[in-house]
Amino acid sequence: MSEEFSTLHPARRLIPRVLHQRPDHLNFWDNVDFFSRFRLTKNTVQNLVIQIQDEIQYPTRRNAALTPLQQILLTLRFYATGSFQNSVGDHSGVHQSTACKIIKRVTTTLCRLKPVYINLPEEDEIIAIQQGFFGMADFPRVLLVVDGTHIKIQSPGGDQAEWFRNRKGFFSINAMVACDHQLRIRNIVASWPGSANNMIVFMNSNLKHHFQRRLQNCLILGDSGYAVEKYFMIPLDNPVTPAELRYQESLVRTRNIIERCIGVWKRRFPCLSFGLRTKIETAQDIIVATAILHNIAVNQGDPLPDINSDLEALINIEVPQNVNIDYQYQLRNTYREQLINNYFANL
Repeated sequence: MSEEFSTLHPARRLIPRVLHQRPDHLNFWDNVDFFSRFRLTKNTVQNLVIQIQDEIQYPTRRNAALTPLQQILLTLRFYATGSFQNSVGDHSGVHQSTACKIIKRVTTTLCRLKPVYINLPEEDEIIAIQQGFFGMADFPRVLLVVDGTHIKIQSPGGDQAEWFRNRKGFFSINAMVACDHQLRIRNIVASWPGSANNMIVFMNSNLKHHFQRRLQNCLILGDSGYAVEKYFMIPLDNPVTPAELRYQESLVRTRNIIERCIGVWKRRFPCLSFGLRTKIETAQDIIVATAILHNIAVNQGDPLPDINSDLEALINIEVPQNVNIDYQYQLRNTYREQLINNYFANL
């Protein structure tokens, strides 16, 4: 090689590859510290590994590939903190780019479990669920309670970015969540931008069509952001009579379960409250994946996460609804009046 060529094209210095130490989180932390850091118990994580390891296992251990357990713990750590991916990578001994790929890989795999863990009640469950709700405040025939919650995201950019700006002024996804009496999420929609109100999300959901066509003797409860239907009850604007007051109290107490469910879900996975710094598609998958993990935790009897005052302030942010009720609203009110007159007036 000539001296002139060497001057113009200096040889690249080879940087030796550094393999970061991978901590053994499962054995290093005790049960309390492990739950605090990963938001699921050791037993639940080990069961999760069994369920999805075949889909996320790398074919070889070349290049020090992460095991399924390591991949799951890295992803759970991201869900538990909402931190930048380089911080999560440092915690697990991998580069930020690797952490990004693993989070997406595990999240996508978890979403494939949705038909197993998030489904509407079957016929053999309906009576037990209705009895569970009835035991709370004597409201009859309730099968699900529903509400919307805004998951903060970074600006998606592009011509449609403003669709994701909600009435509080920040970018979000308006996720519709429906749960049963045991805090299980039975339906979730995470595809609507923050500018969409709760009523629009529900009116275009499979949940609405399912109740219209298949569940004739069941009710959904919601707040005043929705409209009364034969199968959907909301609070009264101004209850006056004893029957109306009983209806109002019973509905409010029963509907409180959805606020608890969303609170526990977001408390378990704080990334939903701190905000997601990912692409829109990945953010939507993370919302669904954490809902699946929430149900797995409920099924496994995992403890509820501790309450943090700073996190609670983020969980309880209210986004005003721009509700435009159509002309049929007054006609639909007769369904509610019949329920009040035929049932609550006789209590």
